[in-house]
Amino acid sequence: MIPQIGFAQGEALLDWVLFTDALEAGHLLPKAEIADSFLYRGKDTLLNRAAWIDGMGLAVKSATVFPGNPAEGRPMVNGGLCLYHDKTGALEALVDFHLVTKWKTAGDSLLAARKLARPDSREVLIVGAGTVGRNLLAAYSTEFPEARFRVWNRTIAKAEEMAVQCNIDVAPDLEAAVRAADIVTCATMSTQPVLRGEWLQPGQHIDLIGAYRPDMREADDEALQKARIFVDSFDTTLDHIGEMKIPLASGAISRADVLADYYDMGAFKRGSDDEITLFKNGGGAHLDLMTARHIWEKWSAAQ
Repeated sequence: MIPQIGFAQGEALLDWVLFTDALEAGHLLPKAEIADSFLYRGKDTLLNRAAWIDGMGLAVKSATVFPGNPAEGRPMVNGGLCLYHDKTGALEALVDFHLVTKWKTAGDSLLAARKLARPDSREVLIVGAGTVGRNLLAAYSTEFPEARFRVWNRTIAKAEEMAVQCNIDVAPDLEAAVRAADIVTCATMSTQPVLRGEWLQPGQHIDLIGAYRPDMREADDEALQKARIFVDSFDTTLDHIGEMKIPLASGAISRADVLADYYDMGAFKRGSDDEITLFKNGGGAHLDLMTARHIWEKWSAAQ
């Protein structure tokens, strides 16, 4: 019988710092082969993401993103993940989609912050009060336990709800909150930039998560031009996600401005306390595979 690893069952075994260590180690293996396909119907999206890493195995994750679902009381994102054995190709496990997505997405950003953000960061702004915003709070608070966390959301009531539930503060004014932050982590569904470069301050780390389609971006051209830019994967961000695709196509930035992805981990470092670092979290299928494999290993060891 194929094991099925549920959300609560798997999450009880995980630790954010150890997980990001596993993501870093996964990038020391041969480079992943990945294949992504995107199907669209208006604002609805089907993402099929597959990855194969020699020595780790294979994973296939299908995700549906239906932005209209929450208004009808249903989750916006649904899907499933199959993990396959590296040597035989046999199906090893069905891992809860939301468990993999939570840890992959927030862990991806946390790994970059561990490399790029100032260790003494004390003000963290979360832009977007959805599920991902809550997951980012859980992840970032392990690495920056002394930081004050604030949340901004276009609909203030949602920010207030998250603030009460998570015991953090609301940021009523986005510009003022960005200017005061050491770390800004954005997880919105915006197709127009919400983060402006004129607001950015020396020494900040900017973490962009929300954009996943060619027509989506969260930061404007000036923000990219003022920062040293890093991505998790050249293959899954530059030509597929508006955050990079649009400014590259317009000439606002050049390919040389995107300094490194995780397969050049030695380049993921801050050059000075004053520079602005910017990371685009694209969340490719290889990260889903690394996440699912880590969950599988922790689950197997606990049996």
